[in-house]
Amino acid sequence: MPVSAALRVHFITEDDPLYVAEFFEAFLCLYKREEIQIVGISIQQPFNEGRFSTAHRVLSLYGPTGFARLLVRFARRKLQGHSVARLARDANIPFVPTMSVNDSGFVERIKLLDPDVIVSVAAPEIFKTAILEVPRLGCINVHSGRLPRYRGMMPTFWQMRSGEPNVTVTVHEMAEKLDAGPVLGTAECQIEEHDSLDRVMVAAKHEGARLLIRVLRELAAGGIQPQQLDMTEASYFSFPSRADVLRLRQLGHRLI
Repeated sequence: MPVSAALRVHFITEDDPLYVAEFFEAFLCLYKREEIQIVGISIQQPFNEGRFSTAHRVLSLYGPTGFARLLVRFARRKLQGHSVARLARDANIPFVPTMSVNDSGFVERIKLLDPDVIVSVAAPEIFKTAILEVPRLGCINVHSGRLPRYRGMMPTFWQMRSGEPNVTVTVHEMAEKLDAGPVLGTAECQIEEHDSLDRVMVAAKHEGARLLIRVLRELAAGGIQPQQLDMTEASYFSFPSRADVLRLRQLGHRLI
């Protein structure tokens, strides 16, 4: 593909140095600049909430010891520069700030960038019609779960808790209904007999980066036939409880 025909991509994501940063480290290392031009990135708070609320949510899941270990890793990653914002700056990717992707002013700024595709990577909001209609080839999402079975939050956890042999990473078209658009591509990561959520989440982010590059190439070439979801098979999962963590451990897995 000639440089002039590079696919114009805008990313919308969250500020997470542990896992989302792993996705962008892999993507920025692997994608070809002559095929894909990243025209901008917008970074929001995880879960679209304040840091204290996020910390309380994570503490409730991991417990005091796990939370302390995770906090140390979080701080170390930050000090080492493993943030999405730092990766974007180092790659000279323009930053487009917003509190909401559905804000009319943000939608107008994105229109000026003229993206072919908007990519959601753990974006903490449901996209509404105004932003969905901006890119020529649509908005797509990278979801670390098999759809429509594992719609919702923390799909990697729920696949492990359900005893699945693999995590299925899905790239799909976005719709106003959460995780309900047609599938553009899938890839799998094996779950080992005694595994950790941490390891599998990192592996899924790396696999997701490779899958997204493949999907973007196929979109640019017009070679994808979207696969409609059968929503009669749909489920939705919210944030796990301590009882869900106990079940995960009974299956021989751990969080970290």
